[in-house]
Amino acid sequence: MTPSIATNTRVELPELLEFLRPRHRALLLTRRGDGSPQGSPLTCGVDDAGRIVMSTYPERAKTRNVRRDPRASVIVLSDEWDGPWVQVDGTAEVLDVPEAVEGLVEYFRNIAGEHSDWDEYREAMVRQGKSLIRITPERWGPVATGGFPARLAPDA
Repeated sequence: MTPSIATNTRVELPELLEFLRPRHRALLLTRRGDGSPQGSPLTCGVDDAGRIVMSTYPERAKTRNVRRDPRASVIVLSDEWDGPWVQVDGTAEVLDVPEAVEGLVEYFRNIAGEHSDWDEYREAMVRQGKSLIRITPERWGPVATGGFPARLAPDA
C-alpha cells in the first residue's frame, strides 16, 4: 500500500474562497474571557463579500466571545474526514436581528440555495432571535491534507 503523503498548498484569497464555498463543516475558535480557546463545531458559508458566515444565537459562548474579542479562527473541513482543510484567521463581528436578517438570507442561499418561502424564513429568524457571525479573512494557512511526511514517499 502506497502511503498518503501530506500536502500544503498556499493559495491567494480568490483560491481560498473557491475552496471554502462548497465546504460547510467547521470549527470556530474564539477566546474566552480568560484568554483560553473556545471551540465550537458549526455550519458555515461564504457571503457575497467573501466573509465566512455562521448562524447562531446571542446567548452562545461563541457569540459572547466575539463581542468581547473579535479575533477568531475558523478551521474549515471537507466532508470526508481525510479531505483537505484550511485554517482562516480574521476579525469577527456579530449582527443581531433585525439587522442580521438579510445576512441570514444570504447565508442560507449560499449554502442551500433558494428557500421555498423567504418571508416565512425571515419571520422565523426574527422569532428565533438569531444572530450572524461574519469573519473577514485576514490570514490563512495553506490548504492542507493529512498523511505521512514527503520523506516517506516511495520515490523519495
